[in-house]
Amino acid sequence: MDLFNGLVGEQMRTMEKLLYLQSELERCEEIETQLQTLQKETELKDVQVEIVKMKSELKEIQQIFENQTEKVIKVYQENELKLSAT
Repeated sequence: MDLFNGLVGEQMRTMEKLLYLQSELERCEEIETQLQTLQKETELKDVQVEIVKMKSELKEIQQIFENQTEKVIKVYQENELKLSAT
């Protein structure tokens, strides 16, 4: 069960990163819209570059989270099989 608890803890930390990055992405997209309205092209390009980076990082973190979920399920199922075998 220690492995399971460790995996769940790791997954929770990943979820926190995921939620933080999603909120930062939303914030940057709002800034992008405001800058487009103000037509500040230089600042707009900087924010757009940051958005592309965040979207890429978000995709990576989502993949990590999915992999962690699969590990958690696998370890849980293995533990259940061991318990039912005894």
